[in-house]
Amino acid sequence: MTVETARRKPTQARARERVERILAAAADIISETGSEPMRMSEIAERAGVPIGSLYQYFPDKAAILRTLAIRVMERVRQGLVAGFAEIRSAGDAIARVDASLMDYYRLFLDEPVVRDIWSGTQSDKTLQDLDIEDSRENARIFFASLKHLVAKRDQARFEAAAFLLMQLTGTAVRLAIAVDRREGDRLMKEYRALMRRELESLLHPRG
Repeated sequence: MTVETARRKPTQARARERVERILAAAADIISETGSEPMRMSEIAERAGVPIGSLYQYFPDKAAILRTLAIRVMERVRQGLVAGFAEIRSAGDAIARVDASLMDYYRLFLDEPVVRDIWSGTQSDKTLQDLDIEDSRENARIFFASLKHLVAKRDQARFEAAAFLLMQLTGTAVRLAIAVDRREGDRLMKEYRALMRRELESLLHPRG
């Protein structure tokens, strides 16, 4: 899927540095006031770049939000790859999945800018489609890392469950941060238990 983010891809070091300044400025503004009132002129001023240069790289505010959201997705995926490396037993798998889930929850709790970036893209159909593809790619990592612990007869079920669980995890975390912290923690406790039960039904004990 091709997603319109940067209009012009920076190739030279100076151009890449300018794009990074733009994205950092946008993230700072979002952390202060949210994405809704943010204006392109405000981003350009904060980044110290001419407004014309800003539009050379990003056609609109939505493109900046998409770029920031994609970076969050990439960051989460890198964490999954590292967190699921060399899983040797069902118990190890369950513990690491739970730890990854809580890391994802803490990312949204500890970095409000991540939460606001995501909220600002929820009406973006392109990002919604990309979110599904992101869940699919994360599911591939999940499946590949744990499939040696799943009986052959359950492999197809596990592959489908991996995709569903990756998508549901995003939904569960976003719901948990949308309510007050106490209720959010309760929701995450229940979701973690649900995830554990599903894994226990699929993973065999030998590793």
